[in-house]
Amino acid sequence: MTRWNTSHIPDQTGRAVVVTGANSGLGYITARELARRGARVVLACRSAERGGAALARLRSEVPAAEAEFRPLDLADLASVRQFADGLDDFCGDRLDLLINNAGVMALPQRTTADGFEMQFGTNHLGHFALTGMLLPKLLATPGARIVTVSSMLHALADVDLDDLNSTRSYHRWIAYGRSKSANLLFTHELTRRLAAAGSQIVAAAAHPGYAHTNLQTAGVRMEGRRSAERVVELGNRLIAQSADGGALGTLCAATAPHMRSNAFIGPRNGLRGAPARSFRAPWTLKDSTAARLWTASEELTKVRYDFIAPGA
Repeated sequence: MTRWNTSHIPDQTGRAVVVTGANSGLGYITARELARRGARVVLACRSAERGGAALARLRSEVPAAEAEFRPLDLADLASVRQFADGLDDFCGDRLDLLINNAGVMALPQRTTADGFEMQFGTNHLGHFALTGMLLPKLLATPGARIVTVSSMLHALADVDLDDLNSTRSYHRWIAYGRSKSANLLFTHELTRRLAAAGSQIVAAAAHPGYAHTNLQTAGVRMEGRRSAERVVELGNRLIAQSADGGALGTLCAATAPHMRSNAFIGPRNGLRGAPARSFRAPWTLKDSTAARLWTASEELTKVRYDFIAPGA
């Protein structure tokens, strides 16, 4: 994968794809490049205005694209259910590729519509629920993949199984790191359960390194901290790679032949560059933690993966 780039994406004609958070940044680039290769793509976005604008932009850049926008708010499990239930008219009983990309980062303390800490609830629980609801379609599709976008900042913190919603204390960056560790633990346990069920679905994870998107400025902008926002914007300009570069890890995990389940793909040097196998903290490979997080996630979301449950 030393020189892997978008020219290596295989033909995607006939494949049905869902990309969450596809209105901008990594999600938009991911959706655009898959559509460019012939995939039928759903841009799953919280904002109808931004989702519609992204769809118009995609169609202008890829005139032959088969793409559509559908509303999805991962911070509201009712919205996740509505999105999943309404997908039949797009792909019927089949789904080739689910890209769990959307996320929030380093926000002031907030809760989701269901009362979960916003970063854990959006980045992990929303995608956990969505994947579980769409799993029957994925299981019915030969060659299906599930790619969940994590971050190198997962190394900031392991999940706290006794305080998943950060009710005892809250630090925005620690909460973000925990949510991104949760993404990797989810992929780890999903891989184990799929294998035990005899499924050939590939469940992988990716990260963008340090990519220039609007994610970095969202938290400080919410608080009106203009000086901090300018510092972040300066760092983006001087250090970060483009969103196009950041999306390569996701696209590689989603389409490269012989991708292994539980792989974690990101820039070769950690921050930027061609995709490669990435460092991941040892706690994200711990079976007992992954299993306990899975059980807690099922209890919190009320979404159960019965098709790949132990003993199913």
